[in-house]
Amino acid sequence: MGTLGFWRLAQADPEWIAAVDPDGTEHRAGDLLARANRLVHGLRGLGLQPGDGICGLVPNGADGLVLYLAAMQAGWYYTPVNWHLTGPEIAYIVSDSEAKAFFVHPRYLKEGARAAEAIEPHRRFLLGEDETDGFRRASELTDGQPDTAPEDRTAGATMHYTSGTTGKPKGVRRRLNGLDPDDSAELMTFLLGLFGITPGRPNAHLITSPNYHTAVTQFGGTALHMGHTLVYMDKWDAEEMLRLCERHGVTNSHLVPTHFKRLLALPEETRTRYDLSSLRWMIHAAAPCPVPVKWAMLEWWGDCVYEYYAATEGGGTLATPEDWKAHPGTVGKAWPISELLIADDQGEPVPTGTAGTIYMKMMGVPFEYKGDPAKTAANRLKEYFTVGDIGYLDEDGFLYLCDRKADMIISGGANIYPAEIENELMIHPKVADVAVFGIPDEEWGEQIKAVVEPAPGVEPGPELARELLASLEGRLSRMKWPKSVDFIAEMPREPNGKLLKRKLRAPYWEGRDRAI
Repeated sequence: MGTLGFWRLAQADPEWIAAVDPDGTEHRAGDLLARANRLVHGLRGLGLQPGDGICGLVPNGADGLVLYLAAMQAGWYYTPVNWHLTGPEIAYIVSDSEAKAFFVHPRYLKEGARAAEAIEPHRRFLLGEDETDGFRRASELTDGQPDTAPEDRTAGATMHYTSGTTGKPKGVRRRLNGLDPDDSAELMTFLLGLFGITPGRPNAHLITSPNYHTAVTQFGGTALHMGHTLVYMDKWDAEEMLRLCERHGVTNSHLVPTHFKRLLALPEETRTRYDLSSLRWMIHAAAPCPVPVKWAMLEWWGDCVYEYYAATEGGGTLATPEDWKAHPGTVGKAWPISELLIADDQGEPVPTGTAGTIYMKMMGVPFEYKGDPAKTAANRLKEYFTVGDIGYLDEDGFLYLCDRKADMIISGGANIYPAEIENELMIHPKVADVAVFGIPDEEWGEQIKAVVEPAPGVEPGPELARELLASLEGRLSRMKWPKSVDFIAEMPREPNGKLLKRKLRAPYWEGRDRAI
């Protein structure tokens, strides 16, 4: 060990441009290192110890990167918060994660201020030069602190929140490994090594999605630890992505199939205007990619399109371009440090080619859902875990997905959990019963549909639909709002009360290749 890890690389080459903000501002590695060091000194002054946590409500860019780099070398848990959430949803995460410091970017101050009651006033920090009631300026923490490396450096970890089908998100927490931060970072590079990604320059990693996603933090952080330049996008745009790839000589990125569909929709003259010869490892995941879309991308970009399947909880599969061409539709074979098991409802392994629940296990540090031993145990089979997805293995050990969780909606690569939306609609006095599920959407993969049984004497129709949606304002982020509401006289339920969601969903998916 000893050649990789951001802190080592930044000391060896402080002039290296380690990050480029969405507005084009370039950040030298030495400057980011100094900022991260000052932040560690400042937060230690606030009393933070290894094992404590910090939360960041920050957009893509260097500000969030500094929070990450500080936590990763001080033995803290860093939780990047989804900025689409409302104040109460953010407050839940700040409180549940037991954060000892909460950083908010001015752009998200409105909802961040609503969430601030979850943490003591002296632990709330506003980034930038603005001043506002209820927050300290983050510069108060760092002004006058030394740029030098803190003593007793120890590796931290990210703790991302993954929504559960019961609605409340759970933090996926791993025990800290106690390693030197650079050695720990070097171990992380194993993941990108699986794809054949090489360290050093001239490599640039394009960040196309919000930094609160697990994969974005993992792939971006790991690319940085390999000495790549991180190029951040603020809001994804197809042509802007091509421009940035040409401008910065992007070699690798992390995408979702919705990006591919938008890129392929660009006019031919736009697609051919940019030099994409630098692309080497364009990796995608998060939702099943339609086979024709994948073929079209391989045709356009060549053999640089890699796919994988994984979960925040760990483990996964990988399909190289060659693998996928030989097994179209696969999400790949198990990683060398990962194992797959396809099991029936009784937990028994099923034969090759037979669909069942996908279980995975990964060597290394096991995870737990923070504060929820029951959920941790419920998702386990021996040493394997599942997120509830259904799939099968072929004779060569390649995995194919049939369904991404029975009820989960995947829209534009984001996981949306119907139970959370149902819970919010159910409390409306005009609702007797409600079911939420995904229906086909050409652009997003799935869109959110709500089917409502009105309360007795309530007139169904567009006016009621508008009223129900309006009731979600401030309680549920807009990305979770149903796109449409249908009404039903009586919800189909079994005698034991179990909702027959499959029966409701089936008509919308008729003639579609989808397990329901």
